[in-house]
Amino acid sequence: MNYRELAVPGAWEITPQQFGDPRGVFLEWFKDAPFAEHAGHALNLAQANLSVSAAGVVRGVHFADVPPGQAKYVTCARGAVLDVVVDIRVGSPTFGKWDAVLLDDVDRRAIYLAEGLGHAFMSLEDDSTVLYLCSTGYTPGREHGIHPLDETVGIAWPTTARDGSAITPQLSQKDADAPSLVEALETDLLPTFAQVAALRS
Repeated sequence: MNYRELAVPGAWEITPQQFGDPRGVFLEWFKDAPFAEHAGHALNLAQANLSVSAAGVVRGVHFADVPPGQAKYVTCARGAVLDVVVDIRVGSPTFGKWDAVLLDDVDRRAIYLAEGLGHAFMSLEDDSTVLYLCSTGYTPGREHGIHPLDETVGIAWPTTARDGSAITPQLSQKDADAPSLVEALETDLLPTFAQVAALRS
C-alpha cells in the first residue's frame, strides 16, 4: 500500500497493490499495521456503512461532534466518486482548506479522514457504491453538516460524469438546509483543533 498525506493534515490517500489474473482481482483495502504506522494511531472500528448513489449525487459535508468525533476510512467498490475532505477544525492552520481524491473501481484507492474533519463526495456514475469504516457509531444528535456548495469553502465539484455526460449536484434536503462554514463557525457548531488534538493525548 502507498500512503500519501493530503493537503489537509489528518487525511490520507491510500493506494493498494492489486493482484489480477484471469479470474479477477484481489487486494487489501485496509491493513492495520501500515495504517497505524502512517496515521500514528490505530483505527478503532465501530461501524461499517455502504451507500449507493446516482451520478451527480453529493453526500456531505458531514462531521460529528468532538469528542468523540468519527474517523472514516472510505473506498469505492463500484463506479467512481470524487471524495472530499474539508478542514473544519477551528484554530487549525489549514482551516477552511479542502482536498480531494478520486475513488473508483480502477485504482481502488481509499481515503482516511481523522476525527474533526468534514467529509463529502460526489458520485460520477450511477450506482457508485461507497464503503465506509467508522471509528464510532452513528448518533443523530451528534451529526452535523456544512452546505457542500458553500462558496466560502469553494469545492470544485465536477461537472462531467465518468461517461462524459453533464452532471449537476443533487443534494438531500438535509444537506441543502445545512449552514455555511461561516454560519457553523458563528454558532459554535464546529470542532476545535485543540479538541481534536486532545483525542490523541
